[in-house]
This record gives sequence, structure tokens and C-alpha cells, in this order.
Amino acid sequence: MDPRGRNGEKMKHICTACLMTALVFAASAEQRTWRIMPVGDSITDGGKDAGYRSLLLKKLTAAGYRVQFVGTRGRDPLRHEGYGGKNAEFLATVVGKNFRQHPADIVLLHCGHNHFAEEKPIPGILAATEQMIADFRATNPNVIVLLAQVIPSGKLPKYSYIPELNRELATLAKRLNVILVDQASGFDWNTDTVEDKVHPNAAGKEKMATRWFEALKPILEKQP
Repeated sequence: MDPRGRNGEKMKHICTACLMTALVFAASAEQRTWRIMPVGDSITDGGKDAGYRSLLLKKLTAAGYRVQFVGTRGRDPLRHEGYGGKNAEFLATVVGKNFRQHPADIVLLHCGHNHFAEEKPIPGILAATEQMIADFRATNPNVIVLLAQVIPSGKLPKYSYIPELNRELATLAKRLNVILVDQASGFDWNTDTVEDKVHPNAAGKEKMATRWFEALKPILEKQP
């Protein structure tokens, strides 16, 4: 065989290998960064350690996903829209405007606390939740909303309405075509909350982060 032919064939293989390598690097460079906005009350805020948000970001980063948490509160990389002591009706008055300033691809919405059962708060919570989702979609029609069934509480009778609320949230999620995330089942306030029987302890935060992570995985694996 002509040595020049062998050399030409060898060069062709080298060029092919280089091209494949370049394509792999190009695909990696073009990997999408997903903007995620956590929305809720003090359970979303999480206090000094950022609650479930810190754990969730670690899980997402370890899995190789490129994400950016956005919002008007907190600091990078754990920005958010969590407001301690505030209810869904309050959130509906502020997060739409803040979403316009910091638009996201994905919203993690966990709200329903900070009411008393005697107020019969479920209709108001549902209306506020629907308003927030409408506001998100007005800014980004392609936004993906993950709506949580909220974690249960042992602070009773104040939060005795939560089981019924969660059933109604499931119905709302189906009607509005958003993704329902069950944060309630498997969460035991006896073992998963701090002394106030409302806010998650380390075990509870881990459970919440895991539920969000499992719901996010099939979304983040889809590249545009």
C-alpha cells in the first residue's frame, strides 16, 4: 500500500477524532443554565442556613445541573422570594412584580401557612396561588411552576386546615396544568420540625430538598 495513502487515512481518523472532541466541548459549553425562583414564607426563607434551598442547590450542583437561584431576597447563590410570617395573599401582592424584575424558568411555590383555621383561609390561599401563577405566566409564558402540597404542622388547631388545603392544591395544579410536588406525605412534624412544630429541622429540610430535587430532575435533563 502507498505510504501516502496510509498517512492520509491516519490523518482522516485524527481529524474525525478532533471534530468529535470539539463537538463534545461545544455541547458542554452550550448547556443551559436554568433560573429557579423559590417562593414562599419562612419555610422557603430558611433563616441563617437557607433551609432546604442550600441543600437543594448542593444536590443540583453535584448532579451536574447548571442552575441559578433568583429573587429579590438573600444573596447569591441562594436568592429567593421567601417572606417570613407572610401568607399567600401577601405573596400575591409582591412576587409578580419581583418576577418581572428577575424572571425565572422554574418556580418552586410552597405557601399556605400563616393563617388560622378559624379564618377558613383555603379559598383565599387558592385564589392567591392562582393569581401568582397567572403573574408568572404573564411575564414568561413558558415558565414551569412546581406547586407544593405544603408540609404538615403540629401547631393545632391553627393549622388543622392544611390536609384539606393540600387536597385542593392538587385539584388546582391539575386545572392550571402545573406540576404538583407532594411535600406533605412522608413528612412527620413529630420528627421533622423544630420545637415550634412548624418549621423543618435538619431532617425535614433534607426531605424537602429531596422532593424538590426529584421533581426537578426530569425537567433539567431536557435541553432546549
